[in-house]
Amino acid sequence: MLRIAIRCMASFAVLVFVVSTFPAAPAPQPVHFDWPQWQGQLRTGVSNETGLLKEWPKAGPSLLWKAEKLGGGFSTPSVASGRVYGMGFRDNDEIVWALDEATGEPVWSVKIADANRKVGYSEGPRCTPTVDGDRLYVLGLGADLVCLKTKNGEEVWRKNLRKDFDGKVGGWGYSESPLIDGDKLLCTPGGKKATLVALNKMTGETIWNGVVPKGDQAHYASIIAVEFEGKRQYIQFLGGGVVGLSGDGTYLWRYDHPHNGTANCSTPLYHDGFVFAASSYGTGGGLAKLSRDGDNVKAEEVYFTKNMKNHHGGMVRLGDYLYGSDEGSLTCLEFQTGKLQWAERKAGKGSIAYADGCLYYRNEGGPMILVEANPKKYVELGRFTPPRTGKPAWPHPIVANGKLYIRDQDYLYCYSVKQKRR
Repeated sequence: MLRIAIRCMASFAVLVFVVSTFPAAPAPQPVHFDWPQWQGQLRTGVSNETGLLKEWPKAGPSLLWKAEKLGGGFSTPSVASGRVYGMGFRDNDEIVWALDEATGEPVWSVKIADANRKVGYSEGPRCTPTVDGDRLYVLGLGADLVCLKTKNGEEVWRKNLRKDFDGKVGGWGYSESPLIDGDKLLCTPGGKKATLVALNKMTGETIWNGVVPKGDQAHYASIIAVEFEGKRQYIQFLGGGVVGLSGDGTYLWRYDHPHNGTANCSTPLYHDGFVFAASSYGTGGGLAKLSRDGDNVKAEEVYFTKNMKNHHGGMVRLGDYLYGSDEGSLTCLEFQTGKLQWAERKAGKGSIAYADGCLYYRNEGGPMILVEANPKKYVELGRFTPPRTGKPAWPHPIVANGKLYIRDQDYLYCYSVKQKRR
């Protein structure tokens, strides 16, 4: 019996040793729902975040912090890795700034160019900074494309779309947000020599110049990257219409019906071989179907509607439906047919984002509205009016990591929209 007891104790000791020396399971890491570029992670205006408020108190969600003296501008911010980034005109300088995501305290700000106040709406830049790892990419109002270090704003490289690519842009200046796709940075100088360009994101060296036959000038939308029948395409809304280029910069197709002669601003939507684009000034929006035409691609219109005269507030597609501002109404259409589902004038003209079953809609006059993403009817879940400067409330709302961000010129307001744990 004694021998058996000793053997059992020895076996138990070995077991204890093995268990105690086995590596402990890593602690679960927090899930981040950053908004690292224009219109979020996939440039769709859609966040996958959940656990957000389904209605707001009468006074609105709780204000976490307010940042001041950011400089004037219509730049929508981006959020990534604990920082908030944006742009502005501060005195005579065009600057890029970084704030602490938790507190709103300044981390750094750097000048990238002189403030170009001769361009229409001289309050400041419109670009949303694009975050990619430890680098940040911005496009100034006057054509300065700059790569910075996220840590401290130190400049890595720069180009000027006018000087380096003979770029041509409309009267409101360069308003695009650069796209990072793999090792490439894509942007739109506009014109006959380099309508779109792809640069090495690390060095700024040119990979290709994409020339569109009509040599359209750049307008105010931003490029999206899509997969069509297994091949990469870049889609952009230019001065004369919507175009598609291949992954190596070869021109493929164009669809002109949605453009107007004044300002084409809203980023096109792509889904399953279909492209929707819209503009205002009495124009409207249309859906085009892409198809193979030998070695080429063609775009054929499916429908055109006057019920989506979208100015610069953008649109989101959720399943079979599309939501956006049709001039003075928040409007829902069936994506494949253009059939009007509903239109609500009390929401007014504004900009849009989506998260957790709700539309975050910012009226350009100031009110912020929470709306159920319901294709059958308009259901308002809350509204409030953040403090106002009196300038148009054109920067888009963004939702990141349980927070709603509202930019108004010199100010940035951060609200908690996360549900409290019970």
